[in-house]
Amino acid sequence: MPGDTHQIEAADDHAPDIGAVIEDAKPPKARSLAPLRMVYAAAAQYPTQIGLALISLLITAGATLAIPWQFKEIVDGAFGDSVTRADINGKFQFLFLIVVALGFGTALRFYFVSWIGERVVADIRLKVQRNLLRLSPSFYEENSPKEISSRMTSDTAIIETVVGTTVSIALRNSVTVIGGTLLLLYLAPTLTLGLLIGIPVTVLPIAFFGRRIRNVSRSSQDRVADVGSRISEVLSGMKIVQSFGQEAREAIRFGEVVEATFDTAKKRIMLRAAMTTIVITLVFGGITLVMWRGAIAVNDGAISEGTITAFVITGGLVAGAFGALTEVYGDLLRGAGAASRLAELLEAKPSIAPPARPEQLPDPARGGLSFRNVTFRYPSRPETAALSGFTLEVEPGETVAIVGPSGAGKSTIFQLVERFYDPQTGTIRLDGVPLTKADPADIRERLAFVPQDGVLFSGNARDNLRYGRWDASDAEIWDAARAANAEGFLRDLPHELDTDLGEGGAQLSGGQQQRLAIARALLRDSPILLLDEATSALDAESEQLVQQALDGLMTDRTTLVIAHRLATVRKADRIIVLDGGKIVEQGTHKVLVKNEGLYARLAKLQFASEQTV
Repeated sequence: MPGDTHQIEAADDHAPDIGAVIEDAKPPKARSLAPLRMVYAAAAQYPTQIGLALISLLITAGATLAIPWQFKEIVDGAFGDSVTRADINGKFQFLFLIVVALGFGTALRFYFVSWIGERVVADIRLKVQRNLLRLSPSFYEENSPKEISSRMTSDTAIIETVVGTTVSIALRNSVTVIGGTLLLLYLAPTLTLGLLIGIPVTVLPIAFFGRRIRNVSRSSQDRVADVGSRISEVLSGMKIVQSFGQEAREAIRFGEVVEATFDTAKKRIMLRAAMTTIVITLVFGGITLVMWRGAIAVNDGAISEGTITAFVITGGLVAGAFGALTEVYGDLLRGAGAASRLAELLEAKPSIAPPARPEQLPDPARGGLSFRNVTFRYPSRPETAALSGFTLEVEPGETVAIVGPSGAGKSTIFQLVERFYDPQTGTIRLDGVPLTKADPADIRERLAFVPQDGVLFSGNARDNLRYGRWDASDAEIWDAARAANAEGFLRDLPHELDTDLGEGGAQLSGGQQQRLAIARALLRDSPILLLDEATSALDAESEQLVQQALDGLMTDRTTLVIAHRLATVRKADRIIVLDGGKIVEQGTHKVLVKNEGLYARLAKLQFASEQTV
């Protein structure tokens, strides 16, 4: 079928530009927390909130360490024959004030740290999205949009946890470890030195397991992204799945992805569990030995009961904080893996970028196109030329149809005109200006594109129509809809232009979607029109309505038409016949039929098939 052959050709012509996917997009080889620098830089934009969070953190850490000290004061000074009730009340009232300060400080710390986490994630998402919008379409042919979407959700959720929770825990416990160690040194220097000797022994397993946990964490996030991509793929093609009765097979495929995700997560969990077990055993084992010595010191009268009470409580706090830091390190490594995946998207460079000093296109626009000895090979297929020595002059206002067998290079011409790729040799000019010397945005502003399938976005009809020109008024929108034979069904919608069309325009038929795409191109009002087989997938009635709309759209515009259905190009000023990336024939329909070449053979086969039907 014509539509099928076009899709095959599109698949061929949309080959990935491996060179354009850039060195920047390769996974980083960092073996540390370095990828989190991107997160730190984003957080640094909010010094006020960071300052308030740190103040709250110091308050809570100070209050936490003040509690065991106050217990020392209570044990040493609130019991005995000479102690009054007022002394006891005063010491416990002060302890209560410490607890209140701890509660308020914790609440403030939670608010500001959570605020920073949410804000940083929002900023990273915005930056990544802005960069994604700059990248050439070739990037998305090599990198799955569904997988990118998963990164924007699952990876940013991990970073949100890291910034909003993990970093806070890390800072709080770091302060607790440092402050608690100083307090322990003050209370019992000899016991504390024994405790500190065991710390290097604890650090070694952290360094050993840390690198392995980070690598596995990155793999785990890749597998989670695979799950999201598979879900999206199957749900978007559910009609095909059910039509061919492939529910069981898709369930098996999804199960394989889920099990792979689980296996990778299991490795990460086992590594973290092993690290946590070793570290906590070493830490608390060391504390037990120190407490043992402390009990003997109390028995010998070397230290007071209050001192050993404060030492035990503070030692417990320090041990707990140190144990929490081992957990935090694993989370930070996981966040570093997520940050590195997002950094790939943020640092990717577009393969097509504006020159440092772009040459201005003539104003007013004329709409002339020139291809001179253009040769283009897709980077993924350097041995095959999609276009070879292609030369074509398109005069302003001329309608040129491009026909040929699948894989002849028709879609490649459109991609080069829109400057999604640059040819290896030869030049393409728009109104006399080489495309490589102009800003791609300026080039595309002079083009209006109607794809084979009328691509629409979720939202209402008004926004989909004015996508071609966002400042268009309602009156201009209705004029374009009328010219595209779309006004009738738009008036019948429940809320007319304010009607939500659903994801991908699901509320409309294929013909209606196509007419909206034409109306969108009409609003664009560009001097050059690119039609990519705009009627091939339509029924006869819809095709007639769409063709009428196209006839109006093509008036007074330079038009390039990719066509498989040759009946749609009989009125073209000129027909270009491609084969193997080269022009093998050109002329009007009548002339080409008389020449009895490739076009005549294609026309004979197609028209005979249509008559048989």
